[in-house]
Amino acid sequence: MDPMIDPAELARAFDRPTHGPLAGVVVADFSRVLAGPYATMLLADMGALVVKVESPGGDDTRRWRPPVRGDESTYFLSVNRNKFALSLDFADAGDLAIAHRIVARADVMVENFRPGALARFGLDAASVRARHPSLIVASLTGFGSGAGAALPGYDLLAQAASGLMSVTGDPDGPPTKVGVAVVDVLAGLHAAVGILGALHARERDGEGQRVEVDLLTSALSGLVNQASAVIAAGASPGPLGNAHPSLAPYEPFATADGTLVIAVGNDRQFAQLCEALETPDLVEDARFATMPARNAHREILHTLLTEALRARPAAEWTARLRDAGVPCGPLNDIAGGIRMADELGLDPVVTAGPAESGVPTVRHPIRWSSGDLDYSKAPPERDADRDRILRWLAADSG
Repeated sequence: MDPMIDPAELARAFDRPTHGPLAGVVVADFSRVLAGPYATMLLADMGALVVKVESPGGDDTRRWRPPVRGDESTYFLSVNRNKFALSLDFADAGDLAIAHRIVARADVMVENFRPGALARFGLDAASVRARHPSLIVASLTGFGSGAGAALPGYDLLAQAASGLMSVTGDPDGPPTKVGVAVVDVLAGLHAAVGILGALHARERDGEGQRVEVDLLTSALSGLVNQASAVIAAGASPGPLGNAHPSLAPYEPFATADGTLVIAVGNDRQFAQLCEALETPDLVEDARFATMPARNAHREILHTLLTEALRARPAAEWTARLRDAGVPCGPLNDIAGGIRMADELGLDPVVTAGPAESGVPTVRHPIRWSSGDLDYSKAPPERDADRDRILRWLAADSG
């Protein structure tokens, strides 16, 4: 296996521009659903050639519908652009041989099978790394490859087990999951970061390595200050609705015609807020003079601020508070968030594939000064690129 393939060779073989930070890197993607595919899409956006290997039935998310675009699951479309797909049945000797040839040409292999499930096919991390020492194998699991290996790796289970649900929702309501599979997304981000670190290390010493990411640890890492409160201070955080455990006011407020979010991070900003609201007495009130004091009296503070905010509509308050230097903003739905990003010039939506037939997707969140990324490959239909991939493999073996 070559350390890295000439990007020009990949461009010729796959009829796709190869540029970006990872041009020339080949990724064998044996993952499905969300965490793994999200990680490999980020790598594909950055120029890596990602070969998505699916079972004969395809990635599970192809059948997670509604919603749909045409006949395609929007769930699948969200994390599979810029990839080349083929379907393989590992129980078939010919298909298994193809899988091994793909791995032999890859710099990175990504998989999220149940720990141990790939061993009987010789595709487990230990086996493939023994044959290809420079290969980087990224394994994503729910709860690790040790004592938690048998536990199913679903985002909801990780949100529940990690404690994330215990700090989400209203104080008097039930534990609540986040409205997106956020732990899967975190694990995918961690996997992508780990792969980039391993690629950098390989440039230094020529050796590949295994990168392991699990949902539970990703969730605990993503709990940041809440987890630190438990570990470092022995605190027992609970749900606060839309409020913040350490900052006040830092939550939505009702106005004359809608909702406004205010995020005060220090005493100076609180003074600016009170000046803009024409409530100078709140600054002098000992209950609100410092952040710890405001946290201790957050309920009465919320009531007093709401009384003042109900005097004007949200748009007027937004303009007034921003002029005063107070962090604030609208409470959008997702469509509103996309519109706002567009209005701010962030270009949040890109078309993956040809302009006339491509799929609208959310732009890669990172920009490089060397230029924008390529989105020329729409999320593939099942087995869509089999012939192209097999020709590429045959050319290598010939």
